[in-house]
Amino acid sequence: MTTQQALFKFLQPEGWKPASGYANGIMAEGTLIFLAGQVGWNGQQVFESDDLIDQIRQALENICDILAVAGAGPEHVMRLTWYVVDKKDYTARLREVGKAYRSVFGRHFPSMTMVQVAGLVEDRAKVEIEATAVLPGTE
Repeated sequence: MTTQQALFKFLQPEGWKPASGYANGIMAEGTLIFLAGQVGWNGQQVFESDDLIDQIRQALENICDILAVAGAGPEHVMRLTWYVVDKKDYTARLREVGKAYRSVFGRHFPSMTMVQVAGLVEDRAKVEIEATAVLPGTE
């Protein structure tokens, strides 16, 4: 059994159509890691782009950087909540969103929710992504 297999189990009800690009549910054991929402700025809190896709990639990279401090990686993420200011821009660019996502997280698709919001605290932010991860115990 690999570390990833020991870490979690996907919850897919019998007879349900498989989720595409996310998991309906995940069951996990280990140390919980809660990350604050990450926007598309760099570690110095500077936006390098106003493009949605660039900001998604940067927010996901920020998540990975924070997880690394705990000895975790994207494969340990169990849930992502995405807040976007423009749902139409997001849905019109789903292929690009998927490509940016896979470039950082690979083919690990945790439970996800996407919500359109009226605005984010940082005026230049197009997206904010928060994460919950589980790091397996060492026994």
